[in-house]
Amino acid sequence: MKACFFDLDGTLLDTLADIGGACNAVLAAHGYPVHPAAAYRQMVGNGFPILMRRALPESVVAQGPQERLDALTEEGRAYYAAHLSIHTAPYPGLVAALARLQDAGLRLAVLSNKPEDLTCALVPLHFPGIRFDAVHGGRHDAPLKPDPTVLLQMAESMGVAPQDCAYVGDSDVGQRVNFGCGTVTTNYDGHKKHRCTIGDDVFLGCNTNLIAPVTVADRAYTAAGSTVTDDVPEGALAIARQRQTNIRGWADRLRKTWKK
Repeated sequence: MKACFFDLDGTLLDTLADIGGACNAVLAAHGYPVHPAAAYRQMVGNGFPILMRRALPESVVAQGPQERLDALTEEGRAYYAAHLSIHTAPYPGLVAALARLQDAGLRLAVLSNKPEDLTCALVPLHFPGIRFDAVHGGRHDAPLKPDPTVLLQMAESMGVAPQDCAYVGDSDVGQRVNFGCGTVTTNYDGHKKHRCTIGDDVFLGCNTNLIAPVTVADRAYTAAGSTVTDDVPEGALAIARQRQTNIRGWADRLRKTWKK
């Protein structure tokens, strides 16, 4: 591995209190119910416009119009920009860990769905001694994560091949966990983010897909190629894949159609 890319919110920085505070300020100003800070953990991660729509009452979002929703979003963004780092701080041990990675020769970068101007303001504020090769946030001219476009562009601009990169985001993972190559935690259903919880001493086989919300309990295994949609008990093996079927002669028949 030659480069490591990091998410910002919930990975490098604990920003939840300030983000939730900004949303709640807008909600309260317009007479809408506010949310406890912990509730925002399930709302963040896909950009501020989506965050505000998740925080607003569903009836308000359904009623619109779009111009009003956009105005509320901009109001929340402006409040957050003005109160960007009241409670925000790096997670314990993060600065020292980044310094060790940097000293080991690893190239570091940040890619967040937070607006780019806010991302670029927070990173040097909280990590002044860390050298990041690139820092990017959400932009109107580029797709947000989980789309890999910007991440791949950043790797190319840094001269690092994708296979030599790692991306670190926020998830609930225990100790001594084996992530087989190609393992994916699928947390976003198109509307809300859900969480995968992975216990201690878990072994995730190659190309495992974890469809959140799902828990893989301590000491459990998943078979390679499994798509896991239900909780896996402690010490259990989850096999969630179709049994292989060999259709004799199928490939030869296909090739014959190519010659016609």
